[in-house]
Amino acid sequence: MEEEKPFDFLRILFEGIIAGGTAGVVVETALYPIDTIKTRLQAARGGGKILLKGLYSGLAGNLAGVLPASALFVGVYEPTKQKLLKLFPENLSAVAHLTAGAIGGIAASLIRVPTEVVKQRMQTGQFTSASNAVHVIASKEGFKGLYAGYGSFLLRDLPFDAIQFCIYEQIRIGYKAAARRDLNDPENAIIGAFAGALTGAITTPLDVIKTRLMVQGSANQYKGIFDCVQTIIREEGPSALLKGIQPRVLWIGIGGSIFFGVLESTKRLLAERRSKPTQQSKHD
Repeated sequence: MEEEKPFDFLRILFEGIIAGGTAGVVVETALYPIDTIKTRLQAARGGGKILLKGLYSGLAGNLAGVLPASALFVGVYEPTKQKLLKLFPENLSAVAHLTAGAIGGIAASLIRVPTEVVKQRMQTGQFTSASNAVHVIASKEGFKGLYAGYGSFLLRDLPFDAIQFCIYEQIRIGYKAAARRDLNDPENAIIGAFAGALTGAITTPLDVIKTRLMVQGSANQYKGIFDCVQTIIREEGPSALLKGIQPRVLWIGIGGSIFFGVLESTKRLLAERRSKPTQQSKHD
């Protein structure tokens, strides 16, 4: 088997960045209000009321982070996946997808975490602008304040990214084998919705812990991940770890549908655009 050419690697990287960035922005814009409600539900301690105003609070600043984070994730995931699929036997393709998803998640976390911290502080009404949020957090909590809850973020996002992309890719492989053809956009969207909703439900407790650690600010109610879990269970009961599961499953299910639908259609359009010059050169 021939080694992948450097040009091919750069092409996969570039197309992944374009497709990932496009899909990320579309999803975030469409579903931001649901994400805001979910965040407020998880941040509320006890029986606190949830405000339904300002559901798009922090969207502009968040898109500034979502675009490069989504682009970086897919840009790393796609070439890593292609390389691992060549290294692993066909019956271990799931391992390749899991590993590529985790590696992509680690790369994107460098941008995702500060974006998520600022977004959730704004969603819970602590700040009115992204620039003000960054300035205040950095001055009061230091640079590490922008990475508050980084450990819990990885605890949630690495399994989430790995599981979601693995489920999606494996279902696509099985479906394509059964149908004996390439999947169309609606089929990719349906598979994406199922993979997203299932993964979202499984990882809800991790999401609650991450949210509590990120929005606590300088108050430091929780000393870490394990203290956060113990405090939540002691003060609010185990069911509090499933707070926001309904909007989370709805949000990620719809988001998975849009993300993977846009991702695959963008990748296809880029591939078609790439093949046109090749076809023209053959005719010449």
